Amino acid sequence: MEKSVSKGCAELGSHLGIVKNTTVNNRMKYFLGRKFQLKSGSIIFSTIGVFFSGYSHASALEQSGQSILPFLEAGNYAEANAFAIDPSVSGVVHDRPDLVRPNQSRNTGDIGQDNQFYTAAFKLQLTDRFSFGLLYDQPFAAKTEYPVLPNNSYSDETSREGTSVNVKSQNLSFILGYSPIKNFQVYGGPVYQSVEGDVSFRGMAYTEAFNGYNAKFKEQGELGWLVGGSYQIPEIALKAAVTYRSKIKYDFQVDENIFGEPLQYTAPAKTKVETPQSVNIDFQTGIAEKTLAYMNLRWVNWKKFNIRPAQYDALTALYMDTLTGGAYKQGIDLDSYQKDQYSVTLGLGQQLTDRWSIASDIGWDSGSGHPASTLGPVNGFWSFGLGAQFNPAPNYFIAAGVKYFWLGDTKAEGGGYFLPIEGIKEFSEQAEFKNNHAIAYAIKFGYRF
Repeated sequence: MEKSVSKGCAELGSHLGIVKNTTVNNRMKYFLGRKFQLKSGSIIFSTIGVFFSGYSHASALEQSGQSILPFLEAGNYAEANAFAIDPSVSGVVHDRPDLVRPNQSRNTGDIGQDNQFYTAAFKLQLTDRFSFGLLYDQPFAAKTEYPVLPNNSYSDETSREGTSVNVKSQNLSFILGYSPIKNFQVYGGPVYQSVEGDVSFRGMAYTEAFNGYNAKFKEQGELGWLVGGSYQIPEIALKAAVTYRSKIKYDFQVDENIFGEPLQYTAPAKTKVETPQSVNIDFQTGIAEKTLAYMNLRWVNWKKFNIRPAQYDALTALYMDTLTGGAYKQGIDLDSYQKDQYSVTLGLGQQLTDRWSIASDIGWDSGSGHPASTLGPVNGFWSFGLGAQFNPAPNYFIAAGVKYFWLGDTKAEGGGYFLPIEGIKEFSEQAEFKNNHAIAYAIKFGYRF
């Protein structure tokens, strides 16, 4: 039998190699019905990593997908990724005098904003049993801005500004892995995360009381942790991993004002926010000659996420007390989500030559509640992605991909929809967002040393 690859063959996953061993070969023939015909130094599959990225408008603040896959690569490994997202999101405001001016177009205009983000990884195989990894990503983000329009639904003609939100985050995951037995590894470590953001409300949709409201969340860093386990059979390119990431608690200093005038409805207090816990399940395996199937499942606990700054809480409590005649005296969340996010990605990678491979995948995301906030009016998505990888030498590669998103239709609500108040649902619904989409682009560089 021709000598096959023992390392370097699967970087969208794992190695697609054959060991010169009768028992292993027979097992592979039984499992695949044929042998993998890959020679030493053949292409490294990596395109899978391009497609595991999330999308910032998909579910709540989801962006990077927090993949652990680079840490599971064999030997010493490093990679860098760049992503660009071009969304198109628009809606139609309900025909109500409190939401839109008479005889004006009810279109919201395109509120989606182009966005870029980056990830990187560095992994060292310290010994046969111990490994160390450092992963950088930007897990959560939001970037939305309503254009200034004559209908003044979500913009203000005096300030010439539209409702907007801009949230940024960064993650550093320090991971130590231990392999107690062959093919099995447990791993875990601390995670340092920082978050910052700005929110502005403009227009008739937020009433005179909240038009002009601004909140600036000053950047803050906190610690969390992750833990997981993986199992691999390199001979058949099988790799499976489960990773849990903890929630991370923040006490933000928030500057709140109305058109620049500081709000002082109550004593200053820090705002408690928790970025959500999550679970990633990754699986891949060879299914035919030079063909790899892969899957990612992800759960994010957005249902327990909410933001309610102190002054906004006091101001909305006063407003609700007046609106309901004293029946409801509590405040409203600046932003929150009603459901957890579930997402699935299924894909295939195919080696074409010793230097070229391609991959494609389909994806589904459940969204995080319907109706959705006016700050992110999307209810999940379906997606389809294509990618290619070029391997100039056995130890490094360049991969690129593009993914199209069919964004889920939803109604946008102003923050009070889910309150236990009779008639509040119809009052809170403000606009319909349908037939929206986004395109994401990615490029990846990987190096084995």
